[in-house]
Amino acid sequence: MAKEVWQMWVDGSERPGSAEHLAIEDPSTGEIFAHCHAASLDDVDEVVQLAHRVFRAGTWSKAPRHVRADVLDNIAELLTANLPRLIDLEVRQTGRAIREMKAQVPTLVKWFKYYASLIRTEERSVLPTVGKLHNWIDRKPLGVVAQITPFNHPMLIAVKKIAPALAAGNSIVLKPSELTPLTSIELGKLMQEAGLPNGVFNVLPGDGPTTGKTLVEHSLIKKVDVTGGTPAGRAIGAIAGKNLAHFTAELGGKAPLIVFEQAHLDLAVNGIAFGSFIASGQTCVAATRIIVQNSILPQVVEKLQKVSESIERRMGSPKNMDSMMGPLISAKQLLNVRMLVDDALDAGARAVAGGKRLMSKSTLDGTDFSHGYYFPPTVLVDGPSGKIVDTRIWKEEAFGPVIVVVGFDTEEEALELANDSEFGLGAAIWTQDLSQAFRVSEGIESGICWANTHHRNDPSSPWGGINSSGVGSENGIDAYNAYTTTKSTIINYASAEEGLASDNWFREGTGEVRYG
Repeated sequence: MAKEVWQMWVDGSERPGSAEHLAIEDPSTGEIFAHCHAASLDDVDEVVQLAHRVFRAGTWSKAPRHVRADVLDNIAELLTANLPRLIDLEVRQTGRAIREMKAQVPTLVKWFKYYASLIRTEERSVLPTVGKLHNWIDRKPLGVVAQITPFNHPMLIAVKKIAPALAAGNSIVLKPSELTPLTSIELGKLMQEAGLPNGVFNVLPGDGPTTGKTLVEHSLIKKVDVTGGTPAGRAIGAIAGKNLAHFTAELGGKAPLIVFEQAHLDLAVNGIAFGSFIASGQTCVAATRIIVQNSILPQVVEKLQKVSESIERRMGSPKNMDSMMGPLISAKQLLNVRMLVDDALDAGARAVAGGKRLMSKSTLDGTDFSHGYYFPPTVLVDGPSGKIVDTRIWKEEAFGPVIVVVGFDTEEEALELANDSEFGLGAAIWTQDLSQAFRVSEGIESGICWANTHHRNDPSSPWGGINSSGVGSENGIDAYNAYTTTKSTIINYASAEEGLASDNWFREGTGEVRYG
């Protein structure tokens, strides 16, 4: 059977790439269902030059703000109209359960609407500069920006970057993950239909070490915005720094989730399950380190065991609306999860749920798990001969549906465990004691901290981490500002006579003359 063939999206049309094609796999079956053209080094240079010419022409970069806002609103409308098709494609290339995608993808319209509203209502500062001077600030687009997106939320993460970049007036060259490039190409088609000028948004599929590296190295790239692993983020940041390009990075995570005895246990366990197992654990803010007060530890572990086993019983085809969880993205990712779990078990930890790759057939719909990359919800605890905190998986990001559970007695001990990580992206606290929630949230070292919820994401709410979890943040006014540079304009409105009296620095004789 012939495979679908997808091309790059460049200058408002599909265009072949001259690098080796990418094979696009369905993670639930292991089947290659499509091939996608990829960008060579020459393709990258040609497209960046094109995007730069479009930026300089000013069709988009100098368009009135209401014009840009109208296009963003049009994109939101077309996105809504095309949701069923886009959801099906996202499910196929990611393996994500369709019930997840039906909940997530419709929310993406909010980002385009939010940034459309922001540029319609944005106020510009007038500064209190001393003297008869009127000093105001404008925000100008940067130019051509490179956006690097990962496989786990292809459309969501792309939209979070695209919307503020377009609102600000930039031209974009997007390099999606080589595993999941297809919906990004479809976004390009929708944007053109919505009225975005050709060449403002371009998609160059390809792998990171060649296509991605060449893109971020280009001298015309004025900003790099990447979501991915911490090692890749460090490498990209070093390249961006050499070019003095602006840089935003949302990187790895190892989110702690603290459960106090004052928590409502069923609510907390539901929160843990969502925070840990949504997207098969393949999220940067996944709750992976569950830190539970010892007085309730046995109850929480028992409840987690039951909910994990319930999810596993209801795993099946991602296309099945009754399926609770899909596969991991690839054989490589499955191997990484298996190695970290096996390492913990070999070190003496104990699995109270899951722990091994699924190889049987689904009791839900007969899906043969051995053909895909399925791993069940897994709960690891201390064993008689080993403690979780001494294993690699306590420190390293598995990026799969695996959690580790440890106990504590005091708030101080809980905070010490929570902050025992090089990462600092997301964290959560579960307690019905409001003062405790405030107190502990102050002490957690993370860019985002939730209380009695997890993974809440809104266009207006900053999303970013500290330490090894990244630089800068997505969402909100800050993300828009990060896609602009400020221009300060100062107009002297003093009369000519006043100017001659105070500004003639080299006049004959003495007297006060302004300086600065």
